[in-house]
Amino acid sequence: MNVLVAGGAGYIGSHAVRQLIAAGHKPVVVDNLVRGHRESVPPHIPFYCVPLSAKGELEEILRRHRVDCVMHFAALAYVGESVSEPLRYYANNTGGTIHLLEAMEAAGVKRLVFSSTCATYGEPQEMPIRETTPQRPINPYGWSKLMAEQIMKDLVAADPRWAIVSLRYFNVAGCAEDGTLGEDHDPETHLIPRLLLATLGRLPEVEIFGNDYPTADGTCIRDYIHVDDLCAAHLMAMEACHPGQFLAYNLGIGRGYSVREVVKAVRQVTGLDPPTRIGPRRPGDPAILFADSAKIQQELGWRPRFLSIEAIVDTAWRWFRAHPRGYHAA
Repeated sequence: MNVLVAGGAGYIGSHAVRQLIAAGHKPVVVDNLVRGHRESVPPHIPFYCVPLSAKGELEEILRRHRVDCVMHFAALAYVGESVSEPLRYYANNTGGTIHLLEAMEAAGVKRLVFSSTCATYGEPQEMPIRETTPQRPINPYGWSKLMAEQIMKDLVAADPRWAIVSLRYFNVAGCAEDGTLGEDHDPETHLIPRLLLATLGRLPEVEIFGNDYPTADGTCIRDYIHVDDLCAAHLMAMEACHPGQFLAYNLGIGRGYSVREVVKAVRQVTGLDPPTRIGPRRPGDPAILFADSAKIQQELGWRPRFLSIEAIVDTAWRWFRAHPRGYHAA
């Protein structure tokens, strides 16, 4: 298929582009480069530095490349930033999605795989989190994604020619196994990269937010899914898109690792001790979050390859050791 990858120069999008190429598809990348990196996209892949607000340009790109399907990764994704800048998040994540959908409709492209988030569930009362768990976001980031999902549901209901799959991510981690494609955020907020950057001396220390949770070691437990497993699910979802359907799937490995277990894994993989300190809890941090991904496993046959936190950290370490300052200093 000819696949438009919106946000294809970002962390997850760039890994998806690589998998699309390997599977024989023809990706086209659109990214405004606010958080993405042009260096992460192979030079032979068509690339357009275009914001989602440019509906006319998006429509022209969709027509020019005879796009069959869109993978939509383009979003702002910092929870704290969404609280302090809610308008920016609603404009980009919800408004940008509307613009993209309008461009797709004008170009006659009605197959979409959407990058959603477990943040749409908020602080769930049941564990593991299933697709039937009530969606009650507690921050603008989660709301911006949930609103986009609702728009898509309404679109499919109004026009059964649309085929949409929404994938709700848990904690995405790891990098390409060959160490040539990775994670490069500014600022970096994810735990594993921060620990590795601290190990390399790029950060003075990593703060652990609370050690008095009702877990075995007192620290929060989260479900970590490898970025390549996540992207493999996108390719399966693209093939599974059927007109008249809006499908939603959780993407996680179905178990969690505590912050202390992640620190231990970093120590084990690198042979070094990342500097950490205990800080206060962050407001709204549930003690335990992990996914039930049985639905996508049963319906699409998806299976995560990376189940141990050590294996996930090992792939990230290959990237950070070779690119301690990210793409621009590679």
